[in-house]
Amino acid sequence: MTAIKELKASARANVGKGAARAERRAGRVPAVIYGAGKAPIGITLDYTEITRTIYAGHFLTTLFNVDVDGEKHHVIPRDYQLDPIKDLPLHVDFLRVTAGTNLTVDVPVHFLNTDTAPAIKQGATLNIVAHAVSLHAPADAIPEAIEVDVSKYGFGDSIHLSAIKLPAGVTWAGHGDDTLATITAPSGLKEADADDAAAAAADAAKS
Repeated sequence: MTAIKELKASARANVGKGAARAERRAGRVPAVIYGAGKAPIGITLDYTEITRTIYAGHFLTTLFNVDVDGEKHHVIPRDYQLDPIKDLPLHVDFLRVTAGTNLTVDVPVHFLNTDTAPAIKQGATLNIVAHAVSLHAPADAIPEAIEVDVSKYGFGDSIHLSAIKLPAGVTWAGHGDDTLATITAPSGLKEADADDAAAAAADAAKS
C-alpha cells in the first residue's frame, strides 16, 4: 500500500495566469486543494521538490500531508500539468481525502518472473496489452501496483483481469474481463502445429 508522504506548501492569495507565471518565475509551482465540501485553496509548491516527487513515480496514487503554512491537509493528487516542451510541472490539483473516501485510480501492472517463466525460456513472447488498470479503492488502501506472475502461464495463454486477486476492498473500475497480456508461442512451434493440423486434415480426407 502507498505510504503517506509529506509536502510543504505556501498559501497564495492571487490567482490567474499572471499570478501563476510570477510564481513559476520565483521557483514555485502553483497548485490547488479542493473537495470534501470545503472551499478550494490556492497554494504554491517548491519547484525542485515537486518535480522530484512527480518523477519518483506513483504520484497519482500516493497520499500526501500537505503542510500549508502550518496547517496540514490530507490529500491525493488528481492531476498535474507539464510544460509540453520541457516536461516540467506547471500546476498540480490535489483532492482532499477524508475517512471512508473511495477513489478511482489508475494503477500500474507489474509482470513478474518474465526471465524465469518456462514458456518464455522456451521462446514464447509476452505481449503486454495493458500497462495499467483502473481500480476503485479506499483512499488509504490504494495498491502501488497489480502483480502478475507470468510463470503460471504457457503457450497461447491470455492473462485476464479475472485471474488476478485484488486486495480487500479493491474492485475493478473497468468494463468486462479485459486482457492484460498474452503468451505467444515461438514461430517454430506454430509452424509445427500447423503442419500437424494439415497432416491430420489430410488423413481425415483419405478415410
